[in-house]
Amino acid sequence: MIISTAIAQRRALFILALTVLLGASRFVTESWAAGALAVGKCGAYGQAYDYHGDAAARAAALKQCKGQCTAVSMKRACAALAVDMANPCGAHGYAVKPKISSSLNAATRKCYEFGGKECVIRAWACDAKG
Repeated sequence: MIISTAIAQRRALFILALTVLLGASRFVTESWAAGALAVGKCGAYGQAYDYHGDAAARAAALKQCKGQCTAVSMKRACAALAVDMANPCGAHGYAVKPKISSSLNAATRKCYEFGGKECVIRAWACDAKG
């Protein structure tokens, strides 16, 4: 079977366009891969993900959090916050890990370590690569 030159050129152009598109999407995903989780008293939180830089992500997370809050950064990771439902203003725990499952487990474990009785996940977020 003989393929015409026009068809071969269209296929080559399509493959080139697809390659450029995939390369550009990877650049966008990697450059917008900063996030933050802000943690406050009584279960207050704020979250931001897929920001261009750590400072912007932290500012966005702190803006959502009510009261006096602190922010932890995540870059190509996941963050989770667990609070004690028996006393939401009491024990809590948070963690930043490469995978969502490990961050959820670590946050819950920290909540229990700090005296929580009925620790549950209150919030979680992952950035572009988490």
